[in-house]
Amino acid sequence: AINKQDHTCLNPFLISCLNGDLTLLRIILPAKPDLNCVTRFGGVGLTPACEKGHLSIVKELLAHTEINVNQTNHVGWTPLLEAIVLNDGGIKQQAIVQLLLEHGASPHMTDKYGKTPLELARERGFEEIAQLLIAAGA
Repeated sequence: AINKQDHTCLNPFLISCLNGDLTLLRIILPAKPDLNCVTRFGGVGLTPACEKGHLSIVKELLAHTEINVNQTNHVGWTPLLEAIVLNDGGIKQQAIVQLLLEHGASPHMTDKYGKTPLELARERGFEEIAQLLIAAGA
C-alpha cells in the first residue's frame, strides 16, 4: 500500500521528495518504498528534489538508498540536468550538483537535444556548476 500512486501518480514517498518533507521521508524509508516509482513526468523521487533545491532530501536519498541518480524522465532529463536547468545555480544547487556527481551522476548524459550538463550550465551563466562538472570529468 505504501507504493500505491494516486491519479496524479503521487504516493507518500514521491510527495515527501516533491515537497521537501524530510520528516515524512524518514518515516517512509524504513518501509522500503519502491524507489523506481516515477512522477507523471517520469522522474524518480530524486528528480523533483533536485529540481526544487531540496538539499536535505537529496542528501537523505543519496546517503540511505540506492536510488538511480542517472534515471531519465519523459523529457530526457536526469536529476543532474534538472538541478542545473530548472533552478538558479545558487549555493544550494551547487551542493546538489556536487552530491549527485559524488554519488555517480554522469556528467556526460545529454538532454534530448544532445546538450551536455556543462553546456547547459554555461548557457545559464552557472560558472560554479560548470567548474564542478569539469572537475568530475565533463
